[in-house]
Amino acid sequence: MSDFVPREYKNIPITVRIHERKLNIINANVAKLSISRNDFINQCIDYALENMKLEDYDRSNKNDK
Repeated sequence: MSDFVPREYKNIPITVRIHERKLNIINANVAKLSISRNDFINQCIDYALENMKLEDYDRSNKNDK
């Protein structure tokens, strides 16, 4: 029997609620790309964070698409 060596998780599990329409789009894309939903969402978040321009953000123009 090998020794158990505890390690830190690289990812932290969270819960996110999204609109059904967005989930349908995500599911369609992961099926086409043959990647996990988790990997796809993480890549989308990475892209958004790297390309976000907060100086252009207008609180009065916030909407949920």
